[in-house]
Amino acid sequence: MPHSIVTETCEGVADCVDACPVACIHPGSSKNLRGMDWYWIDFSTCIDCGICLQVCPVEGAIVPEERPDLQKTPQ
Repeated sequence: MPHSIVTETCEGVADCVDACPVACIHPGSSKNLRGMDWYWIDFSTCIDCGICLQVCPVEGAIVPEERPDLQKTPQ
């Protein structure tokens, strides 16, 4: 199951972007409610490797399940 980035918790650190082996993490199209840059995971590309969870320094910014209710996904 793919992971999700919690849009309103993400601080745009982006350690996950460089660590992702399948390049499934992309920048958001605007700022989140806290005024921070944020990223999102393409659910169809994520291979559930968990590296993003390991490298993200922001507690609670990534959850280990597909949660479209927590992750904004630009269309």
